[in-house]
Amino acid sequence: MLSLRLLTAIDRAENDREPTAAELDAIAVETPLIEAEVELLDAQIRALDGPVAEVDQQRIRRARRKMLAARRALANRAAGLAQTGGAA
Repeated sequence: MLSLRLLTAIDRAENDREPTAAELDAIAVETPLIEAEVELLDAQIRALDGPVAEVDQQRIRRARRKMLAARRALANRAAGLAQTGGAA
């Protein structure tokens, strides 16, 4: 059985490494979706602060459309890679 000290050293070695090029590429591909989700969350939080004005509703709708478009683009990209046999 492996000692706790050895397991900790193995875990630390895995966590100390830099991200691979593939991991960085995956993050770059998902960044537009993450940014759109943050924008939607920000709009929803602003609407919680007080009475919801028409401008707040428009901001939420715009952010939701942007988030859905980013999800669609990411899904279409993944579907395209799956059809061609590419790796994500």
